[in-house]
Amino acid sequence: MAFVAKGRFFAGVAAAILGLAGTAHAAGQCGNNSAGFPEWIQQYKQEAQAQGIGSRGLKALDGVTYASKTINADRNMKSFKYSLDKFMQVRGAQTIISRGKKQKAQNAALFDRIEQRYGVPAGPLLAIWGMETGFGAYLGSQNTLSAVATLAYDCRRPAYFRPHLNAALQLVDNGTLSPDAKGAMHGEIGQTQFLPLNVLKYGADGDGNGRIDMVRSKADALASTANFLRGHGWQPGAGYQPGQPNYAAIQGWNAASVYQQAIAIMGAQIDGQ
Repeated sequence: MAFVAKGRFFAGVAAAILGLAGTAHAAGQCGNNSAGFPEWIQQYKQEAQAQGIGSRGLKALDGVTYASKTINADRNMKSFKYSLDKFMQVRGAQTIISRGKKQKAQNAALFDRIEQRYGVPAGPLLAIWGMETGFGAYLGSQNTLSAVATLAYDCRRPAYFRPHLNAALQLVDNGTLSPDAKGAMHGEIGQTQFLPLNVLKYGADGDGNGRIDMVRSKADALASTANFLRGHGWQPGAGYQPGQPNYAAIQGWNAASVYQQAIAIMGAQIDGQ
């Protein structure tokens, strides 16, 4: 997985993405299997070129394949249908809480800086980090572009994923994302699993080295996650349990209610509440 971006790059690209967000909506009809995927990619490629995607991004489209594993994963997200207790058990909540407390102590200065800048305490960030990748232990093995392109073509949620495909092509075009980059099944990138458009909107330089690396830098991944929550209405000092002001920001992270509740519960225990 290769994802490194200059901090100054994001503002300009984010604006460009807004103009490209509608590009793929005209790119032929969606499909529920691989049969029409190659044709759709070629049509999409022509329209992306017309909208300003450059040679590297366009060439990257030649290498994408229909990601059957991504479709299978998208159709079988069973854990989100569990009860809260079952979900917490399956996700290893007690292990995440225990390891989260250790991570908080070991990286106290980092979490203090993040909270001072974004107003987000360590607990929910560690809960997200632990659930998403086991604190960076496993970032995924699916080709990112193939995953996002497949979901942009698939009939289930094309309107949601097509802007993310546009963003991924911009990242490739600007040399910040390798066409061979690998991540999670839905095209998420890095230690806290950002989709491409969210990297453009909320990517943050948490370690102060002048670039954003969601894969290799836990500081960047965690600062970006805090920036995401702040961008979704997080209020410094307010509570984040259900019914409290910051729970809405957690809801912005994941649409599944059990996931939202798990973040709040684990985060509070990590924070010693």
